[in-house]
Amino acid sequence: MRSWRRRCRVWLLALHQWLGLSLGLLFCLLGLTGSLLVFYVEGDRLLNPELVVVPPSCQSPAGTPCQPQSLDRIYALLEAAHPGRNGGWRLELPMGPGQPLTARYYQPEEKAGLGFAPLLVTVDPYRLQITSQRFWGDFAATWLYDLHFTLLLDRSGRTLLGAASLLLLLLLGLGVYLWWPSPRRLGAALRPGAGRSSQRRIYDWHVLGGIYGLPLLLLLTLSGAMLEQPAWFKPVLALFSPVDALPVPAAESGSILIAPQQALEIARQHLPRGEVRWLETPPAGGGNYRLRIYQPGDPSRRFPHTLMWIDAASGEVLALRRPEQGSVADSLFNWLHPLHNGEAFGLPGRLLTALAGLLPLLLFYTGLRRWRQKVAARAARP
Repeated sequence: MRSWRRRCRVWLLALHQWLGLSLGLLFCLLGLTGSLLVFYVEGDRLLNPELVVVPPSCQSPAGTPCQPQSLDRIYALLEAAHPGRNGGWRLELPMGPGQPLTARYYQPEEKAGLGFAPLLVTVDPYRLQITSQRFWGDFAATWLYDLHFTLLLDRSGRTLLGAASLLLLLLLGLGVYLWWPSPRRLGAALRPGAGRSSQRRIYDWHVLGGIYGLPLLLLLTLSGAMLEQPAWFKPVLALFSPVDALPVPAAESGSILIAPQQALEIARQHLPRGEVRWLETPPAGGGNYRLRIYQPGDPSRRFPHTLMWIDAASGEVLALRRPEQGSVADSLFNWLHPLHNGEAFGLPGRLLTALAGLLPLLLFYTGLRRWRQKVAARAARP
């Protein structure tokens, strides 16, 4: 029995070693790009100063700040600049006075055939000026996003990264199993040894970096796999909890009588404590407005999970999908993105996530050094 365990450990150690050597660079790439993407919106504005909005000073006796232009005027500006785009726009409202309104037009003809490459137009909502017009993937921030999410390979890259993420989970699990000491040695195994050889110090950095960083590494790797390929995980979760439990109303063609600003006001009347973050206009043939609304307790302010559908012809609220009405599986998927980028825990969570992205580089470097030490030791034997 002891001999079998020894052979099993040798095989598992070899598997851990070769998984680390073969996937290590990919793990480093995902970690480093993930660290940068935690602040990719802020980085984009830093690289492109024209995106920064400076609210004008208003001459008001009461000192009331200037208000942005109405969504109707902003939407008319977009239609005038792009008269041939009739599929509807998705408007991201500014989160602060220094930010532009960003409009996305999905499935532009210029990027036909790509899975995700919308046109992004930023508008100064005070001066009613278009400040940039760019396609997703054609500028640094979104190119980096695509590198992290698809390896610049579009749909096939998502499949590849989904499979690689599962192998990385196996790599982490093997590392914990191979390290796990007996109960009486656990305390000593969790402390780096002083005055040890360089070989032992490399080992300590590799092991303790993996053990202490394990909760974050597991969280980021598993959430990344589920974001890459949710269809792989939904059938498993559906065994325990309904997935996509709440209905979504179908869009109907007809006249568009409700303007965007009116749809925004209807949403605010229904949810006075909510903050409308996104407003999706119907296509030229008619349909529904769809709004994403942030409410206290939502893990993501930028991509909240309260959804409202408003009939563009009548102004009737067709459906209101609240996250607390969903199933356990739905709640899990709502938390994936804000957990993956740290947004769920505010600025401290984002900083911690950015630091966690450096761990794969530490593990790969120390693992590679440890492997080379073993190769040299074997070569030196008689």
